[in-house]
Amino acid sequence: MVTPLEAVGLAVILLVNTAVAALATRFFRVRLQTSWGSVVYTALLVPLLLLVSTLVFGGVVRLGPDLGSPTAVVALTIAGPLAVGIAFDYFWMPAPEDVSLPETGESRSVRRD
Repeated sequence: MVTPLEAVGLAVILLVNTAVAALATRFFRVRLQTSWGSVVYTALLVPLLLLVSTLVFGGVVRLGPDLGSPTAVVALTIAGPLAVGIAFDYFWMPAPEDVSLPETGESRSVRRD
């Protein structure tokens, strides 16, 4: 039986992993110039980040319940947040090329005394 404290710990792990997946996906989409570059980096590096955060929260901090098998841990704390985070970035956030950025500091005059 899962205690309420373990359920809250699992919810924290899921929320943090989803936020990490969404932010890392967005970072790769904004910083990389090619469309395939962001896909490759997201597919290779984000699961690694999620694995590390799951090991830290589940092992070192001891949050969350015993899920019973490694397959359940990977499916629930890595694959699920990865899918939700990527979907959040691709479907809810505007595309990086659609966002207008302010002018850089080079066009403004700087007064020096």
